[in-house]
Amino acid sequence: MTTKEKILRTSLKLFAQNGYEAVSVSQIASELGITKGAIYKHFESKRHIFDSILRHMEQRDAQQAAAHGLIPELSQDHAATTSEEHFTDNLIEFSLAMFQYWTEDEFASDFRKMLTLEQYCSSEMNKLYQQYLASGPLQYVSNLFRAIGMDRQTADRKAEVFYGPMFLFYSCYDGAENDCRKQEIKKAFEHHLENMKNMECMK
Repeated sequence: MTTKEKILRTSLKLFAQNGYEAVSVSQIASELGITKGAIYKHFESKRHIFDSILRHMEQRDAQQAAAHGLIPELSQDHAATTSEEHFTDNLIEFSLAMFQYWTEDEFASDFRKMLTLEQYCSSEMNKLYQQYLASGPLQYVSNLFRAIGMDRQTADRKAEVFYGPMFLFYSCYDGAENDCRKQEIKKAFEHHLENMKNMECMK
């Protein structure tokens, strides 16, 4: 890992623990065991560090979408021949991949925690929180349901039921005392998604 990458990752970890506004360049340098001058060789300011983190996250998010996204596969012709049961199976697989990404990928997990802390501190952070973790993915899931022929109201309702519980499991995972408990929560989330296929609210 290069010095620049170490600065990004260490900064993000501190932002996730303490919030962006509470962390100074001096604290980042101290955590890394380097001088502020060494940081300024790579980044002009703390804001420049944050902007670089955001660009890196956008790239990672695009890679995840390419690897696990469903909408590109649901062309009009494909949607017409896709059964709701088969679609739900794919959505479950997609949701499990996203849960693993936002909890087990260190960079994505710290980014999520930072936005959770900072969403009430500025309109910019709130907008990013909505984009990555709230209204953005909720609309994505609703669009998936609409792609297989559901009307907007039904698609929105199913998206809320399907996506909403992820926040509970994120919180439980973050609060787990050890890796064994984290895996239990991950398995519980998987069971929850499987059970949803038979729930009346998803029919």
